[in-house]
Parts: sequence; structure tokens; C-alpha cells
Amino acid sequence: MPRMLDVSDEVRSEIGDDEADRLLGGDRAPDSYECTSCRTPGDTHAEPTSTVLFVGDETAVLAFAHARCVPSQVVPVSEEQLAGAVRSISQTQPAAAPNLTVPAPAAPAALVGPADSPTQPTAPGQAAILGITCGLVLHGKVGHASLVVEPTGPVGRPGSASGEDEFLDLLQDAGFQRVSDLDETPDQLPGWSVLVAMGKLHAILQPAAAGGSTGWWQAHQPLQVTDAWRMAASQLSEVTMYAVPAGMVGRQPREDLLRQALERAVALGQVVAASLPLAGT
Repeated sequence: MPRMLDVSDEVRSEIGDDEADRLLGGDRAPDSYECTSCRTPGDTHAEPTSTVLFVGDETAVLAFAHARCVPSQVVPVSEEQLAGAVRSISQTQPAAAPNLTVPAPAAPAALVGPADSPTQPTAPGQAAILGITCGLVLHGKVGHASLVVEPTGPVGRPGSASGEDEFLDLLQDAGFQRVSDLDETPDQLPGWSVLVAMGKLHAILQPAAAGGSTGWWQAHQPLQVTDAWRMAASQLSEVTMYAVPAGMVGRQPREDLLRQALERAVALGQVVAASLPLAGT
């Protein structure tokens, strides 16, 4: 019986045509698997299945997921996360059909967030850190799963040593739009997406120059999100990403305070945003 397997062009380009054809032919694909997104059983003979390739600096692991949960894609992860996942896989699953389980922190964050990731150095000896805060932001009467991205310091263009903050300008160059009203849902940005897997926020992905997607921001450890945030993201199949300059919003402990801080930043013209498709569940 043929398998209902999807191997995307970006996965095929990473693993090669021969390996992709062997997967589609059934030589390398399992009959059953645990979905790397929702963690429930799947059957490659009975339901559409996505191939998901997790790629580290030196290692890659092929996983399988329900097509309804996540499309076939290449997901960049840290080598440390991948190594931990491989150790976990080797203890629980046959080596011929690995399925990735990315390690997660034992305790969730508060609102939820923030999580930190280094970004473009702003001046010699300095590096900005991107803080990510997750919360529900009302657009009218509808709560939208949202991310607020705020660096700890000025973010300059690659190669710049002036110390000038060009964070919002860089994002506008990528297609993000200035926000004038928090109640309005921003346009969706093609090629970008938010990766949520196993109920945790893993990464914000941007288009790669060679096609497919690559990590724009990646959590050092996957960030636990609330059930309400995940449900809102799943219902709308998208996440609203807001970005502000350093020191504009801060680390707010409650969603009402987060909205108030965002409204102040909008009044100052210091917020850009876009709706990003949800990858995962």
C-alpha cells in the first residue's frame, strides 16, 4: 500500500532526490509514528503525513507529522537541542525511523515570556538580545495570539558600528508595517512564519535567500505558551508579531499592562507589525 507522504521541495533539496524517492517509495518511511507536533500517533498509510527535517550546525534529524498539524519543511534548531533530541530518540525509538522531541524547560515562563536570543551586534563589544513576550492582544473583540519582540539595545545594520538603532527600519525593509491602531489586524507577511511544536514556541522563521525558510529568531529552549494563546493561534492559523525599539514596552507581567504599553508605543509611532502564518500547533 502506498504511503501518504509529503516531501516538500526544501526537504528534498536537503536530503537529496534519491533519499526523497526512497521515502516516498516506503523504504525509509515508518508505517506508524508519533507526530512531532501534537505527539499523537500517526499512520503513513492512512493519513497525509509531512516530513519535517530538523537541521543543526552539523546534524539533521528527519521527523514525521500529521499534515494537518504542520507542513513538510526544514526547521533550523541548535546543535545542542538536536543532540539532546537524538539521545532521547535512541532510548525510545528504532534508529531507522527517528522522530524528534526537542528538549523543553521544566518550568513555563510567566505571561508567557520573555525568551532571549542574540542578534546583530550593535557596536564593537556589544550585542543586542531579542526579548520575546507572548500574550493575547485584542483586535476589536477577538483575541489574537501575539508576540512582542523588543531588543535590549540598539540594533544596527550588518557591518554598522555607529550604534544607531535601525531595528524598525530593518523590519520595514522586510515587509513589516507601522501600526497606527492596535485593533486592526496587520497584513500577513509572505514567507515568514511562527513555529510552534509540542505546545511550545520554537522559532520565528523568515524566507531564506536560496528558498524555503530559515530562523530569524530561535529560542535557546522552546518556550511554553498558555493553552489560550495556542488555541487562538490554531483557530486563526496565524500569530501577530509586534516589534518595538529597546526600552519601549519592557517586560510586562500581565496582558492588560502589555496592551497599555503597546498603545503608548503606537502613539509614539514606534511599533511595526505583521501577521505570520502558524507552523505547527
